[in-house]
Amino acid sequence: MATEQTTLADVRDAGGGKPDGAVVRDALGVGIAVGLSGFAFGVTSAGSGLTLLQTCALSLLVFTGASQFALVGALAAGGGPFTAAAGAFFLGVRNAFYGLRLSQVLALPRAVRPFAAQWVIDETAAVSLAQPDRRGARVGFVVTGLSLYLLWNLTTLLGALGAEAIGDTGAWGLDAAGPAVFLALLAPMLRTGAERTVAGLAVLLGLGLLPVLPAGVPVLVAALAAPAVLWAQGRRGSTPRGDVTEGNR
Repeated sequence: MATEQTTLADVRDAGGGKPDGAVVRDALGVGIAVGLSGFAFGVTSAGSGLTLLQTCALSLLVFTGASQFALVGALAAGGGPFTAAAGAFFLGVRNAFYGLRLSQVLALPRAVRPFAAQWVIDETAAVSLAQPDRRGARVGFVVTGLSLYLLWNLTTLLGALGAEAIGDTGAWGLDAAGPAVFLALLAPMLRTGAERTVAGLAVLLGLGLLPVLPAGVPVLVAALAAPAVLWAQGRRGSTPRGDVTEGNR
């Protein structure tokens, strides 16, 4: 029986995946499509008061779109640096879980892992995990990460420069670009009923507490939606469906 069992590593190393050209095409499609969103981030960041250098540094060093939008959005709403950074941090924690999964799938050399960690984001994880073999996963990870990193940073620069040239981004309605792109990145992730419930509860908490809490704090409180929904699911799953009566024992 033991010889018939196939481990995940064996399957990943066995080959038989998609041709490299097909993986590269899919990875480039994701990298280009999402990388263009950096323009909206550059505009939003500059409109929130960050300098050109600060805006570009965020994309170069942080490089996780949703967290970047959360940070500049909280700053634009008048939140303090601590609350803005805390909200962005909690949103970016998911990348650590992607890294745990990708470390098994990619099995990169130890010397490469610290550099590859910069590219562990939603898009690289999705493309890599969609491949049936290790070679395809590695190709998808590198092509998606490289194309997205280069294009995201280039469009961030262009967006920030454009915002400085325009002046008041709110007068052009560009201040809504960040939230719109943020929702576009988030919506495809809401696949299950639990995920949609978490999102709905987070919206209610965030909007409901907005008038009574300092800017940036409602975002942190909204993060409690996830453990609350998980707790409710656990309670529902552990509730006995019926007791055995004495007469049936």
